[in-house]
Amino acid sequence: MTFASLGLIEPLLRTLADLDYQTPTPVQSQSIPAVLKGRDLMAAAQTGTGKTAGFALPLLQRLTLEGAQVAGNSLRALVLVPTRELAEQVLQSFRSYGANLPLSSYAVYGGVSINPQMLRLRKGVDILVATPGRLLDLYRQNAVRFAQLQTLVLDEADRMLDLGFARELDELFSALPKRRQTLLFSATFSDVIRQMAGELLRDPLSVEVSPRNTAAKSVRQWLIPVDKKRKSELFLHLLKERRWGQVLVFAKTRKGVDQLEQALRASGVAADSIHGDKPQPARLRALERFKAGEVQVLVATDVAARGLDIEALPLVVNLDLPVNAEDYVHRIGRTGRAGSSGEAVSLVCADEVELLAAIERLIRQVLSRREEPGFIPDHRVPQTTLDGQILKKPKKPKQKLIPGAAKSGSKGNIHLGRWFEEDEARPKVKAVRKVPSFGSKPQGGKR
Repeated sequence: MTFASLGLIEPLLRTLADLDYQTPTPVQSQSIPAVLKGRDLMAAAQTGTGKTAGFALPLLQRLTLEGAQVAGNSLRALVLVPTRELAEQVLQSFRSYGANLPLSSYAVYGGVSINPQMLRLRKGVDILVATPGRLLDLYRQNAVRFAQLQTLVLDEADRMLDLGFARELDELFSALPKRRQTLLFSATFSDVIRQMAGELLRDPLSVEVSPRNTAAKSVRQWLIPVDKKRKSELFLHLLKERRWGQVLVFAKTRKGVDQLEQALRASGVAADSIHGDKPQPARLRALERFKAGEVQVLVATDVAARGLDIEALPLVVNLDLPVNAEDYVHRIGRTGRAGSSGEAVSLVCADEVELLAAIERLIRQVLSRREEPGFIPDHRVPQTTLDGQILKKPKKPKQKLIPGAAKSGSKGNIHLGRWFEEDEARPKVKAVRKVPSFGSKPQGGKR
């Protein structure tokens, strides 16, 4: 199958040839014809399989062929995304694919001044990529109108709900035209999203080119058990001993990101970071430095789990497991993209066993475990099963008292207050002196 056989016009085919896009991926081959026909669509596919092109290419073609002029403060197609990084990524895709087309595109998101965005929207834009919060701010200030909107795309809608955008989405949906084309694209679809899709989409075509919520087969996944307090130390050890090249590391908290970045820099490693407390220009600069190879290690929270398209990224490390199992799929999807191979390593402590079980249940795979010499944890990570069950820890062997020491709580005796394992060297123990119990009568009539 070729892109020409999907019905794409010559300017798009010329651009795809320049980008060395030779054959459509499964999600593209099924989605592009449906979108060109105006169908509502719900498409699920693994990360790195070309979902963005699956909706961007047919949208660009439809808007070009219709040829309508966009009015001031208006738009013809809207793409909603959960993060600023993904907004920039999708915008660049539209501009790249539409290089030979007379269409305008723009992105709006928080973290930067709203005034330049309001000025740009006065001229109108054919395609607007937006995060829900900033778009709602613009709508409330009459800086954007939806009367000309023809198509709504929700990219990673599950993540938008995870980030607490449910109320903003409800308000936006009520402001959009009822007659429109609606497209949902994601690597993961929760039951909540599927219910929402049933309310938003009209007779949608469902496209699932891979088992639901699975990770790409091109990514080799495994974990290393480690005590929580030694995670950063283990990562620095692995980085040096295994001579890792570029690495994208995910931590659970902003504090954790900053601490690892500082430790890396103190060790002479070129590192940068991305998290929600950083200004947007700093986040974009960190990403560009990483893409350019100026930074060896990029440490990030889950704001970077979606929207980072880094060519030939070899390795993703989970310093901490994500709270939401779906985010694991998106994190490791930053590697093994577009047919290349990749590796995902998770550093897992005993406290995270429930998160691990949820991930394994979601991806239908028990991650293999490899202990690292010198970092075998004191608190062992319980074994898990394919259905997400956590096996109970084995009972500890019974412990024995030193001969001559009485059990705690027995009357009339002093006990040593310490237990010793059988294989421990037993110290020399003095004989235990009997003393009278409290309230007993003196022996021999003397005190």
